Amino acid sequence: MTIRLYDTSARQIRDFVPLTAGCVSIYLCGATVQAAPHIGHIRSGLNFDIMRRWFAYRGYDVTFIRNVTDIDDKIIKKSAERNRPWWSIGYENERAFNDAYDALGCLPPTYEPRATGHVTEMVEMMRGLIERGHAYEADGNVYFDVRSFEGYLELSNQDLDDLRQPSGDNETGKRDKRDFAMWKTAKPGEPSWETPWGRGRPGWHLECSAMAHKYLGSAFDIHGGGIDLIFPHHENEIAQAKAFGDTFARYWVHNAWVTMAGEKMSKSLDNSVLVADMVERWRPIVLRYYLGTPHYRSMIDYSEEALREAESAFGRIEGFVQRVTEMAGGEVAPAAEVPPAFAEAMDDDFGVPQALAIIHTAVRQGNSALAADDKEAAVARLAEVRAMLGVLGLDPLDPHWTGGSGGGEDLHGVVDTLVRLVLDQRESARERKDWPAADAIRDRLSQSGLVIEDSPSGPRWTLGPR
Repeated sequence: MTIRLYDTSARQIRDFVPLTAGCVSIYLCGATVQAAPHIGHIRSGLNFDIMRRWFAYRGYDVTFIRNVTDIDDKIIKKSAERNRPWWSIGYENERAFNDAYDALGCLPPTYEPRATGHVTEMVEMMRGLIERGHAYEADGNVYFDVRSFEGYLELSNQDLDDLRQPSGDNETGKRDKRDFAMWKTAKPGEPSWETPWGRGRPGWHLECSAMAHKYLGSAFDIHGGGIDLIFPHHENEIAQAKAFGDTFARYWVHNAWVTMAGEKMSKSLDNSVLVADMVERWRPIVLRYYLGTPHYRSMIDYSEEALREAESAFGRIEGFVQRVTEMAGGEVAPAAEVPPAFAEAMDDDFGVPQALAIIHTAVRQGNSALAADDKEAAVARLAEVRAMLGVLGLDPLDPHWTGGSGGGEDLHGVVDTLVRLVLDQRESARERKDWPAADAIRDRLSQSGLVIEDSPSGPRWTLGPR
């Protein structure tokens, strides 16, 4: 068993060999919390959640770090526009991100450090870089000297002589306009922290180099993020960390965007689809299916039609799970192992589309077994399907989706009891041939967002799109 993944730095698929046998360490660039998350933001966390789950299934002890950028130019700008403290904007949106991650079934990170909690580590790194001749102070700013680091731009495969990086309005004293700010001198009214070079605040890139060093050490396995972070963010992280003396990440893994009409989803382009709005209209498990089942390196062009197709495709899986569960008279436990073809697909650069095809094949086989009244074969297929869905975080019987997680209350069970009381009334109306009353009950349930399906074993209900 060898997991293979596409390494951006090598520009090819490589065998994954962990730094420490049986362990995998992952650092994912998380949210910059200037605004509530759209589905493009959450796709990254979801893709890496699936990767993390597969590493765990393969027996690895996973350490997963996902940071929060809670101070940057955009947050400060929002603070001024709204006349609100910068920290309140950051905290409000950080909670919105965590709500979105949780709604879509993402496991919590091992640690989720905030940039503002690690200024001490940033100062230590800047001091070391200045001592080594890779950074310098000018007018209270601290810049990284890009010409001092020989490997600069190797990740993004650019030529330094072709690179143009204009100075910001507060970035004075640069030796080369392509040098980037690690620390920005304080402006009146802006948040700031004391350093040996005066009061100021972090630059965007420094925080991740410092936090990865603190939580994962001088070397770790995988650094992840969206493809838009390759340059300048990840390129600058590498320069800082390696010039400081760290080996840093051994593999670089990047997920593609969610686009709309071919354009990257972005608040600045006014083409964002917020997660909070989407989960009001679509079941979160369907949204996870939609965002999580394309290959992580493939673009997703958002459309309502594509979401309806995802809903229909997942509905076929969910319907099979429900039918066999009812036939078996209770929940069928997931198989101890996923089918070999599924494992082969996941081992090959987390090939979720190919793995999903294995699930749909097993569902078709299980439905054929049901039609042939072959209970044993149907139950066997369901056990396999649940094992595969579990790896993808899509098992509809998982407590997260049924409402059984947190607080001990199974809300799905409560709703099921109430709905079945109404369905019993509908059945009574049908038995006495009061069709108008039966139809009226069905219509009211449909208006409530429930889909009612009559089956040989009685009526079933599922949540429809909202």
